[in-house]
Amino acid sequence: MDSAGTAGTSTGGEGPSSGGAGKAGPQRGAAAAPSRYESQKRRDWNTFLQYLRNHKPPLALARCSGAHVIEFLRYLDQFGKTKVHAPGCAFYGHPSPSGPCACPLRQAWGSLDALIGRLRAAYEESGGTPETNPFAARAVRIYLRDVRESQAKARGIPYEKKKRKRAPAAAGQAHPAGESSTSTVLSGGSSGSGPVDGSGAPLRGTSSS
Repeated sequence: MDSAGTAGTSTGGEGPSSGGAGKAGPQRGAAAAPSRYESQKRRDWNTFLQYLRNHKPPLALARCSGAHVIEFLRYLDQFGKTKVHAPGCAFYGHPSPSGPCACPLRQAWGSLDALIGRLRAAYEESGGTPETNPFAARAVRIYLRDVRESQAKARGIPYEKKKRKRAPAAAGQAHPAGESSTSTVLSGGSSGSGPVDGSGAPLRGTSSS
């Protein structure tokens, strides 16, 4: 089930080496080093599989549901470094608190959102189907939405949806003011995304703050 053995090998051997004719052979056939994203995805996947093995009772991946994924995300909160103020805290809703408080540290929404994206991809790369992917479950999406909204209120930092941008019109195809081209291509990120920290491994407690 572990995708570690296949990650980072898809780009290996594309094209000749730039080291000259004398360096052909082993270098051409060597697999390219995995990207930062692939390496992080592999670590996240191994962490989740370890969590399933340590689960009481141990949980098989085939029996994993969206509820188990949410349980995993809550488990990761103990390694978080983002202060999330409780409603009764004097700093609730303040983006720049003036002093310390006893409110708990949590995983930031952006970190959890990016983590789920990597695990969703790793699950299908390991042979799972989109229909049975627990990381794509509706319950997980609702949980992430609730975390985003609650943290936005607690920290006073709203997560705004990215606005879609219109691509500039090609040269010689300018349109009069007030008119738009029906062939204009829309670009931009998907809605609902916020500050995402895709770098630290979950069990090391890294998150966006």
